[in-house]
Amino acid sequence: MPNPQPPRVVFAMDPVHLPLLFPPPLMARLRQASDLDSGLVVRDFADPAAAKALARAEVLITGWGCPHLDAGVLAAAPELRTVLHAAGSVRSLVGDAVWERGVTVSSAVTGNALPVAEYTLAMILLAGKDTFTHRERFRVTHTYPTDAETARTGNVGRRIGIIGASRVGRRLLELLRPFDFTVLLHDPYVSPADAAALGAELLPLDDLLQHSDIVSLHAPDIPETYRMLDAARLALIRDGGFLINTSRGALVDPDALIDELVSGRLHAILDVTEPEPLPAGSPLYRLPNVFLTPHIAGSLGNELQRLGRIVVEELERLVAGLPPVHEVRHSDMARVA
Repeated sequence: MPNPQPPRVVFAMDPVHLPLLFPPPLMARLRQASDLDSGLVVRDFADPAAAKALARAEVLITGWGCPHLDAGVLAAAPELRTVLHAAGSVRSLVGDAVWERGVTVSSAVTGNALPVAEYTLAMILLAGKDTFTHRERFRVTHTYPTDAETARTGNVGRRIGIIGASRVGRRLLELLRPFDFTVLLHDPYVSPADAAALGAELLPLDDLLQHSDIVSLHAPDIPETYRMLDAARLALIRDGGFLINTSRGALVDPDALIDELVSGRLHAILDVTEPEPLPAGSPLYRLPNVFLTPHIAGSLGNELQRLGRIVVEELERLVAGLPPVHEVRHSDMARVA
């Protein structure tokens, strides 16, 4: 049943993100659906100015910069029933107290998956054309490549290995369908039939690494995936192969990766690293076979409003008495980023 009174809603995030997440049309929808003080954005739950709002809040709209929701915060927010996260992972946000109270948690992670998948698709296509190598060569020689130098260039029949059928991984698999690729997938929670439905052939991890021209990481950062690409597994990737990482740097042994890249045997496209950011002296900044970006694959700029729209739609469903579409459950936390 719809709520007879609009829910009392409080923003909790770094205020700098608010206008990009909720431009005027989305903010107007929030005000219409809720009892919202749009001028209050909580950055510190211990701030006395936030205490009154927190005490009556039924819904928290959270985002990057929101403090951890621990037992103390829950005690100060006795009416809290719903957390709508206008970002991706809630792993660092939600404490045990949230699940113990039975607070409903929803995340805009699906909206954040799309730009990551788009970035990865673009990099796969550029890698297949050997764009980065040709760019480096052209800067030095100022001459066009010979037929011999382009003999292995092109995207026809490239074997693309996707590690992880996460939200990003699944969206990327959709985006890869129109292209003339052979797509391989490794995910311990996916069956061969499910992989085939996604347009991929399911393989064990070592087999995928051995048979892929381009390997792209989309697994969650959990204990089971820590350093999943160690020296032995990186050595399985064929000479001249590409590794793309838009997931988390912790999935790859950084020293082993640097060794492979310094040797020139592999290429890498890295939007995430460990540590992050890299120290100033890291060779990854200057190696010609490394394309390094500063964690930009996820939602930025005008893409943030997509996350805000998901939150608005979830709030409107709440007001209408409908269940959330993007609920995160406690049981999900062992398998997701």
